[in-house]
Amino acid sequence: MHEGWKVGKLSEIAEITMGQSPDGKSYNKDGIGTVFYQGRAEFSTRFPTRRLFTTEPKRIAKKFDTLMSVRAPVGDLNIANEDCCIGRGLAAIHSKDNHQSFVHYTVVSLRPQLDVFNGEGTVFGCINRDALNNMDVIIPSKTDLDKFETIVSTFDTEIFNRSEENDRLRTIRDTLLPKLMNGEIEI
Repeated sequence: MHEGWKVGKLSEIAEITMGQSPDGKSYNKDGIGTVFYQGRAEFSTRFPTRRLFTTEPKRIAKKFDTLMSVRAPVGDLNIANEDCCIGRGLAAIHSKDNHQSFVHYTVVSLRPQLDVFNGEGTVFGCINRDALNNMDVIIPSKTDLDKFETIVSTFDTEIFNRSEENDRLRTIRDTLLPKLMNGEIEI
C-alpha cells in the first residue's frame, strides 16, 4: 500500500443518512414541496428522475450526495442532482471532508461487499447504517485525496452539466414537437 494510505471504515470518510418516508398524505406530483425519492424506482443511469414531491420531508440528501438503495437490491447507486428528501429505501452518503467524488467511487467499489446482502437465502435484502459505516475501505493520504478530487470532480461536474443540458433539451423537444406536428408552428 502507498505511503500514508490505510485501511479504514466508510464512516471515517463519509456521513450516512438513512432515509425515512414522510406521511403518504404529503406526497404529490405537482411540484409542491421537496423532491422525494422513495427508492431505486426513481434511479436512472446516473441521476434520479423526479416523480414525487413531499410537503413533509423527513431526511434530506444534499446535492451530489451518493444515493444508495438499502433494500432489495442493495447497492444500486445514483447521485443526487439536487437537495432532496429520501425515503426508507435509500441512504445518502456524504463526504466528511469535501471529497465527494472519491466517496462516490469508493462506494461504487464496494459492490462486491454489498452484493452479499442480496445473496441466496435472503428473503428480502437490506442493509443498515451500522453495516454501511463499518464497510472496509482504502483511505489514501490527504495529498492523494486532494489530487484525485481535483481531477475527478471536474469530470463529475461536466457529466452533471451535460445531464442538465440534456434534460432542458428534452423538455424543449417535448414542448415544441407536438406543436410542430399539429401545425401550430411552421418552419
